[in-house]
Amino acid sequence: MKPEKKPLGLYIHIPFCKQKCTYCDFYSLPNSESRMDDYTEALCAHLSEMSPYAAGYLADTVYFGGGTPSYLGEKRLIKILKTVLKKYHTAKDAEITLEANPDSAGDWKSLRNLRKAGFNRISLGMQSACDGELREIGRVHTAEQTAAAVESARKAGFQNLSLDLIYGLPSQTVEQWRENLSAAAALGPEHLSCYGLKVEEGTPLSTRREEACLPGDEAQADMYLYAVDYLAGQGYQQYEISNFAREGLASRHNLKYWTLGEYMGFGPGAHSDLGGVRYAYEKDLEGYIRGVREHGPLLSENDHIPPMDRDIEWLMLGLRTVRGLDPKVFENRFRRRFRCFLPFLEECRQAGYAVCEEGRWHLTPRGFLVSNRIIGGVLDALAAEKRRRADAAARGDFRIDQD
Repeated sequence: MKPEKKPLGLYIHIPFCKQKCTYCDFYSLPNSESRMDDYTEALCAHLSEMSPYAAGYLADTVYFGGGTPSYLGEKRLIKILKTVLKKYHTAKDAEITLEANPDSAGDWKSLRNLRKAGFNRISLGMQSACDGELREIGRVHTAEQTAAAVESARKAGFQNLSLDLIYGLPSQTVEQWRENLSAAAALGPEHLSCYGLKVEEGTPLSTRREEACLPGDEAQADMYLYAVDYLAGQGYQQYEISNFAREGLASRHNLKYWTLGEYMGFGPGAHSDLGGVRYAYEKDLEGYIRGVREHGPLLSENDHIPPMDRDIEWLMLGLRTVRGLDPKVFENRFRRRFRCFLPFLEECRQAGYAVCEEGRWHLTPRGFLVSNRIIGGVLDALAAEKRRRADAAARGDFRIDQD
């Protein structure tokens, strides 16, 4: 009997975009259309070259992210996906996502061709339903184009559609955020991602942070808590800090990141986690194309991580999800008792930041607002427990209480 293939996610980075948004710190390149064909060729060659490493896996998710993947054009996208489907064992029900901007996803016939090629999920960067807010952050589409793109996607036969929204935009009021949420829900997506604006250093927005009239922490908290309540009332289940979905339609690909699933990334800046090794490619389009062609160096990092050293990641990522932390899974996976976390988690419960349901600890919406602080507390408890064990071992005391 052949061993069952392990699940695998594939991430394809498309770094091209029409215009860089003022808040964006992803590796994306405007004014580089002349490199699209060469990049497509390099990407297909690299996918083919790396496919033997995935021989024991079944790709059950494929995600085209960016940048703006839809800006690459229908023919190039289909060529890349055909390479994936030809070279990798792919599940029949694989979730295959295309990120798109509304301005480059309005042709329903093009979208229909993409769906027939195998794409079955579209994630649209709506961001706001207010044209003024869109202009303020450098988006090149309008609210009208978002509605048209949704209509085109439905006409093309897509039954799994996600919309991205950002709250905390310059000069945004709670009322405007409520209107944006209402407009997004009215478009009937199966999935919504609601991200709080983060001003990253080196972005155009960071240079004018003071005059941008950004909402304060309290206003952003009100926006977030309203979104959680409103979307629940609209039938969207929260499953991660920023993500909400109709039942059974959570992003299967993104769940891999939050549950330490394995995935392979392709393209400049893409990350991978495969066979206990985490590696990433340099954020350099020309270097990537040249490296694939000449079989030269591509990696910016390459680290082997023993399974028992993944406890920190497991805790950090698990606390981002509504499923939270299962003590039994932690103990079986890391051979360490969970009880070292209980005093701190009990404090969080009493403060209304966490709950224990069906044996699992997870954060409440108010807990998600201070998740970084809570994660820090949990990691402090883990570090203290490790020090306790190390000190006992140094004394030659191996009778340390394991319970």
